[in-house]
Amino acid sequence: MTDNVSAETITWKNNALTIRKCESLEEMQAAFALQKEVWNFSDADLVPVRIFVVASKIGGQVIGAFDHEELVGFALAVPAIRNGHSYLHSQMLAVRERYRNAGIGRQVKLCQRKDALARGFDLMEWTFDPLEIKNAYLNIEKLGAIARRYNVNQYGITSSPLQGRLPTDRLVAEWWMKSRRVETVLTNGCRTAFDLQVHIDVPAEVYEWKAGVATRTRALAVQEANRELFAKAFAGGLSVLGYDRNERGDGRFLLGSWDESWE
Repeated sequence: MTDNVSAETITWKNNALTIRKCESLEEMQAAFALQKEVWNFSDADLVPVRIFVVASKIGGQVIGAFDHEELVGFALAVPAIRNGHSYLHSQMLAVRERYRNAGIGRQVKLCQRKDALARGFDLMEWTFDPLEIKNAYLNIEKLGAIARRYNVNQYGITSSPLQGRLPTDRLVAEWWMKSRRVETVLTNGCRTAFDLQVHIDVPAEVYEWKAGVATRTRALAVQEANRELFAKAFAGGLSVLGYDRNERGDGRFLLGSWDESWE
């Protein structure tokens, strides 16, 4: 993060949390440890400390949320390029369990955006599990990202219990950080209106199904069915532009046609 992008202060349970660039080796090591705590990966699946260090030195980002001196959340991003367009790829976003559901993850993403814009980036991308309802809602509704690409089993079967031994299918979030769509979401808290053409549902029970060996096939069936629906929709030029949740906690991806005037 550049020097002219100041640290942010937010409130969590009457405590002041600071969101800022991670700088020291000790802070990089703390991010590495938090990664292991959140995902419970085996050593083979962990992003090593040296990648955190390198990312901070080659134009990427390691941004942390601190409760006094304790690192309670972080985001890791690396510079990337596609078709001649440079952007940031945000590889990880983690928040310690007891600090979740308080908007800290969103604030870390907003700090990422502030730094990225200050350095001339207009796009940030990351991938997310289409079966993770809360995360999808954050990405699409709270940040204004869109999705129009789907990667099948991107990382292979991982050691994290959160994945439930399912294929690591991922949607690619595109966060056009200067777009009218994103500005509208961040300013007014609502998405730009669009014509809904397709919806894809995720039942709230999918978390329970993934966690149980006996029920895991039900989660896999949802994943495989939705994989086909996304492939068909994206091949037809549609994009994920909205996300709804009902009182039961079910999730619903809302797809329509991306309007380039929103960029």
